[in-house]
Amino acid sequence: MIISLALASLAIASGTVATYLYEERTAFAPRLCAGTCIGFAALGLVGFILSSFLGLTPLSILLTVLVLVIPTAFIWRNPTRRKQLRSQVEETTSSIRRALMHPTRAPLGYVVFYLLTAVVLWKVFSRAMIELPEGIYTGALNNFGDLPFHLSVITGFAFGNNFPPEDPTYAGVRFTYPFLTDFVSAIFVRCGASLRDSMFSENFLLAIAFVGLLHRWAWELLRDRLAAVITPLLVLFNGGLGWILLGNQAKENENGLFGALENLAPSFTVIPQTTWRWGNAISSLLLPQRGILLGLPLAIIVFTQWWIALSNEADSGSDLGDSTAANEDGVKSKKRKKGPSVAFDPFSQVAPTHRMIAAGVIAGFLPLVHAHSFVVVMVVGALIALFEQRWREWLTFFLVASVIALPQMYWSTHGSAVDAKSFFAWQLGWDRGQENTLWFWFKNSGLFIPLTVAAILWRSKEQYLVPRRLLLFFLPFTVCFIVPNIMKLAPWIWDNIKVLFYWWMASAPLVAILLARLWQHGKWSRVLAAMLFVSVTLAGALDVGSIAFRQVQYQIFNRDGIEFAEMVKDKTGPRSLIVHAPVHNTPVFLTGRRSLMGYPGHIWTHGLEFGQRQEDIKRIYAGTPDAAQLISNYKIDYVVVGRLERDAMNVNDRFFSSFPKVGEVGDHSLYKTAP
Repeated sequence: MIISLALASLAIASGTVATYLYEERTAFAPRLCAGTCIGFAALGLVGFILSSFLGLTPLSILLTVLVLVIPTAFIWRNPTRRKQLRSQVEETTSSIRRALMHPTRAPLGYVVFYLLTAVVLWKVFSRAMIELPEGIYTGALNNFGDLPFHLSVITGFAFGNNFPPEDPTYAGVRFTYPFLTDFVSAIFVRCGASLRDSMFSENFLLAIAFVGLLHRWAWELLRDRLAAVITPLLVLFNGGLGWILLGNQAKENENGLFGALENLAPSFTVIPQTTWRWGNAISSLLLPQRGILLGLPLAIIVFTQWWIALSNEADSGSDLGDSTAANEDGVKSKKRKKGPSVAFDPFSQVAPTHRMIAAGVIAGFLPLVHAHSFVVVMVVGALIALFEQRWREWLTFFLVASVIALPQMYWSTHGSAVDAKSFFAWQLGWDRGQENTLWFWFKNSGLFIPLTVAAILWRSKEQYLVPRRLLLFFLPFTVCFIVPNIMKLAPWIWDNIKVLFYWWMASAPLVAILLARLWQHGKWSRVLAAMLFVSVTLAGALDVGSIAFRQVQYQIFNRDGIEFAEMVKDKTGPRSLIVHAPVHNTPVFLTGRRSLMGYPGHIWTHGLEFGQRQEDIKRIYAGTPDAAQLISNYKIDYVVVGRLERDAMNVNDRFFSSFPKVGEVGDHSLYKTAP
């Protein structure tokens, strides 16, 4: 574990140092947040390229470390940058110390905000995977199906030498699901971390960085302290009117509201078999879908660089590095804080083109991190370019992003078995079922859409609350709402949320500035602002609270399954092909071995046709006359026979008795079928 933490620290340091190549005067805290995401993305991409030739071995990890050290060496050789780095670290630590020892309103507020955020995120992500003597559990119902899949990806790289990557749930086809976040965890596992620690450390650090990047982005857009803090809360605790269900539960509970709060339902935003579909960011996206946990903050970095590069300012300040005051009319005046002086090279001012190069490099990481985020970044960027019409900067961005991204896209799609037609079809109203579209969206998003419209229309003293430039920057993001509401972008229509969420995230600063302005207009306006804030965040907060503070746990693997997986790793080769029940929680997913077929629901969402293979597996377990030939055709090495197989299919024990039994743990038996 110590080695993996050291590697994570190196990646973060390298990414943080790299920000000095395109950020001039930004404070250290936003740099650290950006550096965390850039460092992990670079660690994953560089490590994967080297491991594709050398395997995930100590040599490939060592070479990856050497590549990551390059930015650090570059800065270390530059006295000006080195002095700037040292001064910013010292200033940041002293600012935190002052805020704690001699608190003033704004600095102490930031410290409390991030401490509380860190506690909540720690509680949530510590329950993503729970290891107990009885087995492996999760504390989030939405993670019940996703956790075994991500474990299969991680173990495939760490223990199964899955290069070139095959789908861990469908052997023999190219793995097209973005996997870079899981690959970083696999590197940590190879460096000595447990499966749980490898995911938790990455998840927690990325989540904290995401909050910091949202804060910084909102500050750059709005230049309002309160709105910049509200924005991350609107994003993390997003939800609709699902909180009204708490009242119904309070009526049914003998202890009323307190009893309902002590026994919260698993979700107030996404409820199966209903039209409550707008999932909370933490419970439905960041925790179960690990790719988006890195994709979202990388995209936020890109959006921030766009905004700054296309502004008229030579460089950007930072809320954590500048002292900013606002009068009642919203007019800002900035005073630079006194601190250690840093000698700036007059030629080191960051030109807009340099920022767009940096944005292009970061966007280029996205195809193997989170494909939906890459598509959103490129489409929204193209639309903003039409409004801005600064062709040199935009051409630079798209050229750099394409140079890095296109090889990844070609590699992941060339020879793919994915049926592209299953991803696209017309479907109005997203996942509304038979419900009226307007009511569906009002129920699922609450007052968020009306508040967004109100923020755009708010005008006082001949001045709009949302300036024209910010409005033009925001409008292209509405495509992320319109398109997913008229067509599906994935085999499972609910997955459109991966695009829809970008509309919510881009709208959050507008709602935040509206709430902040209401807060400035007297007592009753403050009451109204607080009520509106609670109405759009309470459902999401209940979802998060349900994960963080309930003691409910959902078992995925029992103790026998874990011990069986260890036996399989011990007695089979890394590239062995194993057939088992097509379920989401087979112990085979803990081994890294190739799976003939996993859970059909996962395979379907990947756009793969599985019907014939599923029928063939049933015939193998039934011991039909062609079963032996099917085993030969698929080149199956081992077959698992246990409770999961008997529950899912008809198992012919007489047929399997003709094969040598390799081992047995509990009700799990492993048979060798290869000659």
